[in-house]
Amino acid sequence: MKENYVSLAVEGGTNMDAYTSFPKEGNGSFPGIILFQEAFGVNHHIRNVADRIASKGYVVIAPELFHRTGAGLDLPYNDFPSVMPHMKALTVQGLEADAKACFDWLQHQNDVIKNKIGSIGFCMGGRVSFIANMALPLQAAVSYYAGGMPAIADRLHEIHAPHLMFWGGLDKHITPDQVETVAKALQDAKKEFINVIVSYADHAFNCDERPSYHPQAAKEAWALTLTFLENKLK
Repeated sequence: MKENYVSLAVEGGTNMDAYTSFPKEGNGSFPGIILFQEAFGVNHHIRNVADRIASKGYVVIAPELFHRTGAGLDLPYNDFPSVMPHMKALTVQGLEADAKACFDWLQHQNDVIKNKIGSIGFCMGGRVSFIANMALPLQAAVSYYAGGMPAIADRLHEIHAPHLMFWGGLDKHITPDQVETVAKALQDAKKEFINVIVSYADHAFNCDERPSYHPQAAKEAWALTLTFLENKLK
């Protein structure tokens, strides 16, 4: 599998590095996936997720969302205080621009099917996956335990593509009322979505580098994720 970083010009005058991962060498055209990081950077875990998705026949790009305040940021999972200034500096407008830069990059790849682009994000990136689905003509989007959703709930009627959502039932950070707010907004807008609450899993249950990792929940959610992406993009 070939892999590398690319530098993208983002609307507003900034440059953003992004990790890319491709299917194994060979001829063919593939759907594209924009992968949005957790709050700790495009770290080993996120790069591994990108490679796992690519191995299933997708061209993947994972942008460094903190490029305006901390290019190349890769922080330990137990250092949330260092993350906060970068998270607070993010804006919806900036994240839309970041997502668009990735979408445009995928559109210029010869081996990408131009009308088969999706997104997936984790935690902070789960929210960005919703923002991308609002800003871009995606065909599928996935969000794992997306935080900060009430702030954009009034815009969820803008999403373009079916959205798959996962939440941990034991999550102390994202409360049941927040999950209900998201689901109700999508339902009221008559959008297509799948809402999965894993009652026995905590926040970040998919990350095998965090204490809250739940192997069974991660395996089950990943299987549904791959099926969803295959149904919508292949």
